[in-house]
Amino acid sequence: MRTRPATMAMKVPEIALIFWIAKLCTTGFGESFSDYVFFNDYIGQHAAMLMGLGLLLVCLAVQFATTKYTPWVYWLAVTAVSIFGTMSADFLNKDLGMPLYASTLMLVAVQIGVFAAWYATQRTLDVHSINNRLRELFYWLTVLCTFALGTAAGDFAAVTLGLGTLASSFVFLGIILIPAAGYRWFRLNEVLAFWFAYTITRPLGASVADWLSVPAPYGDGLQLGTGPISLVLGILLAGVVGMIGTRYLRADSLEAAPMEAAAEER
Repeated sequence: MRTRPATMAMKVPEIALIFWIAKLCTTGFGESFSDYVFFNDYIGQHAAMLMGLGLLLVCLAVQFATTKYTPWVYWLAVTAVSIFGTMSADFLNKDLGMPLYASTLMLVAVQIGVFAAWYATQRTLDVHSINNRLRELFYWLTVLCTFALGTAAGDFAAVTLGLGTLASSFVFLGIILIPAAGYRWFRLNEVLAFWFAYTITRPLGASVADWLSVPAPYGDGLQLGTGPISLVLGILLAGVVGMIGTRYLRADSLEAAPMEAAAEER
């Protein structure tokens, strides 16, 4: 007799407005901080990649070790994925000399492959069904792919297509409205709308961060510096995650109160 795989508590957040705000914060911070470290002559690109990989592995190990959704653990893992995903896309372009169109197409193919394998084995791509280890693994592989793809796509739009970072920001802002409108008014599949929007938040946040931060002679925006913008976005991200954590603890306490009262009555 075949046994069903063990299920576990949900370890991903509910999809609400605060989720998308936090996601955009991780994309902007990951882009600017990755650029600050990756293109830092005192560190070196190879050392930066190893540091990014080490941070990613530690954060994912902690995330996988948790037994339920824990806001600071989850969002720290997303931030680490954002940093390493950015570095991975930059490595393909800067170190391996892969054209941006080629790296974008390759990462699209990789993401489609992960989706195909996930659906073939689990028959769902719904984030609300992340309740076993294999689905959790596919989830984080997909998240990593979206960050790397988003970085490559953002650079492709800004550099190869010659749009620049500001115009690219508005282009991706328009694109992200497609799944939102499709889900709201045209009955677009919820799972498709989510992953479409999730992927596009990456180049949107990265384009805005590049417009704010990338210095001359490479930047075409405000050129405020990747270090200062990383600090500002890091503080903003910490504040948003702190708000999420506070709301989560409050909701957890409200759910626990009736159970404790019932136990006392017995």
